[in-house]
Amino acid sequence: MAYYSIFPEKDTTIYSHPDRTNMNTGRDEILELVEEKSNTGETYFTSRILMKFKNIDIKDVIENKLSGVAKEVTSNNLKICLNLYSTEHKQLANSHVIEAFPLSQSFNEGTHRYESNPPFIASGSLQAANGATWVHRTELTSSLWDTTNFNSQATGSYTFQAGGGAWYIGSDFRGENSFFENDNLDLDIDVTSIIQKFSSSFYTSAVYPDAITNNGFIIKKPSSVEEDSLSYGELSYFSTNTHTVYPPKLTFKWDDSSYSHSGTTLTSGDIFLSLYNNKSEFQRKSKQRFRLTTRKRYPDRTFVTSSNFLNVQYLPETSYYSVRDVETDEVIIPFDTEYTKLSANSDGMYFDLWMEGFQPERYYKLMFRVDNNDGINIYDEDYFFKIVR
Repeated sequence: MAYYSIFPEKDTTIYSHPDRTNMNTGRDEILELVEEKSNTGETYFTSRILMKFKNIDIKDVIENKLSGVAKEVTSNNLKICLNLYSTEHKQLANSHVIEAFPLSQSFNEGTHRYESNPPFIASGSLQAANGATWVHRTELTSSLWDTTNFNSQATGSYTFQAGGGAWYIGSDFRGENSFFENDNLDLDIDVTSIIQKFSSSFYTSAVYPDAITNNGFIIKKPSSVEEDSLSYGELSYFSTNTHTVYPPKLTFKWDDSSYSHSGTTLTSGDIFLSLYNNKSEFQRKSKQRFRLTTRKRYPDRTFVTSSNFLNVQYLPETSYYSVRDVETDEVIIPFDTEYTKLSANSDGMYFDLWMEGFQPERYYKLMFRVDNNDGINIYDEDYFFKIVR
């Protein structure tokens, strides 16, 4: 499979507003990037998102899912994107820039929610909030976010309210997504170089700047935006605790296609496409190879001694697959002309899917795209399958 997704181990929003600096929201279904106005002046206080994916999940993709040159984990042959899916936004400005950096300190998610958090620090060694807040990384009152004396090439803090995370900086430690108000507001941030730093820490003895420990990501607006005197509205995204089909994910993309055959390539005309080994249900831990039968819907008239329907025919190399959620019609894997190419061998057209990259107990639909002499052709033949635990 040329697309494979893993889901977060933990995520939370931390708030710099004076009423919420000690508030944990680890179990909220929503993650927020907001600027909240001060109770006493014109200062707008920002929020930031923390998110972490398990080392074991990242290593499993690298060791067991990637194929060919993609195993090198470089931006030349692999693209890794951090995806968050938008929910209800409010009072948005015309344009936005969202950044992602690797955290230089670890955090605990916590189990509180926005409406139920204690607004104070308890006495003793434990704070009332049992996870990350704007001030603390964990439930311990001693676990303050760095605000000075950062690790090498790390930074953090916030002019209006000290705290809010600490992260590495530099071109290899930053991903960005920019968009306008009327654009798709989902986040799709290229973090390939950051995951490369994580992977180097798994497999080599390298240290910064070649490798860093995976403490997770911080997702935020640029400091120049966070610290100006304007509000850019509320950007809201589903968290890993959502009960929808839109949890955040880390998506690995690579080209695993192989196109080699000596048969007839169908470059135009009315093409019939059939998926002939769809079992309708697949175990989540399985990998499935789907095969396509392709031929002209109305074969040319010729004098032959065998049926035209027995000949293996092929789609052009510019052919792709896509996967959608049946209930919501959400595109899970798009027609990606670089990473969802169909393959071909002597037995016909095919493609592979790792079922573990999908959410279980849901139905998915396969669609196909063929770019040929007639233009771009989309095939939706109602081919469904379900992932079961």
